[in-house]
Amino acid sequence: MHFKTFAIALVAGVALSSAALAADDLRAKATETFKPLPSTIPSVKDNPITPEKISLGKSLFFDTRMSKSGVFSCNSCHNLATGGDDNLETSIGHGWQKGPRNAPTALNAVLNEAQFWDGRAEDLKAQAKGPVQAGVEMANTPDQVIATLKSMPAYPEAFKAAFPGEKDPVTFDNFAKAIEAFEATLITPAPFDSYLNGDDAALTDEQKKGMALFIDKGCSSCHNGVNVGGHGYYPFGVVETPGGDVLPAGDKGRFSVTKTADDSYVFRAAPLRNIALTAPYFHSGKVWDLKQAVAIMGTSQLGADLNDEEVMQITAFLESLTGKMPEIVYPVLPPETADTPRPTGEIK
Repeated sequence: MHFKTFAIALVAGVALSSAALAADDLRAKATETFKPLPSTIPSVKDNPITPEKISLGKSLFFDTRMSKSGVFSCNSCHNLATGGDDNLETSIGHGWQKGPRNAPTALNAVLNEAQFWDGRAEDLKAQAKGPVQAGVEMANTPDQVIATLKSMPAYPEAFKAAFPGEKDPVTFDNFAKAIEAFEATLITPAPFDSYLNGDDAALTDEQKKGMALFIDKGCSSCHNGVNVGGHGYYPFGVVETPGGDVLPAGDKGRFSVTKTADDSYVFRAAPLRNIALTAPYFHSGKVWDLKQAVAIMGTSQLGADLNDEEVMQITAFLESLTGKMPEIVYPVLPPETADTPRPTGEIK
């Protein structure tokens, strides 16, 4: 081989080797920091998941008669057609009242350490009971829910199939367990998971650069694991407190749960899967642009003024977390009977 040709080949070989090493280093960092979604429905504590339970939970998730007004269902605020949330600043509930916080997505929520922005519900069973009883949301009572369910013969039969062997399976606890079982199926595998599982081509070069920045800048200190967040509690404004237009003074976050001063303005780290679908952002729902949200997190949490290119690259990485939506066939719900409690839809 001619010396010049050999030299060019050698340089090219070194460049390729360096690129391969860089790719291997990024993969190593990624697999240490994140985890791919499970390939099967995740198990949940004290609630074996069965097809019968999933089917019942799906009906309950979509049934507006679980609300006092007959207007709102779980799907109203966690719309499975729009990223698992309602794409509103804060949700609209009973009597057209405006809720206090932005609705988190129901997608992949089973993988969170706790539910709600302040983590007040330890799991989806506990979470499912909250909105039903909240005056600003569905404004119902457990007794009214049970009376409604028992008034329609198909529901007691479905509960009997989902909770075999129980003398009276139509309970508020089982109502919540069935919804949890359905929500456990709302898993959205994304290009990001394919990359973690070994497919280098699953992410674009821009997305890989963004992931490297996400890790190196420290974003992954809070947003890591299988749900790229969804666990751990952190002050909103570790370095620089956002303005009142982003961080309303009246919502002190986890303080309302623990009554501990150190938990003022502390919130659970948001899970970032499907984040590109779930604007507006933050517990306040005040920011509609994902790039702006990335920039705010840089200054507030990291003390880093991210430049435009870095913001674009991190945003590109976050878009790789958009997964394949589960196929949901709208359920046919049991018809009301003469004994079904009538809705109360007064305007507040």
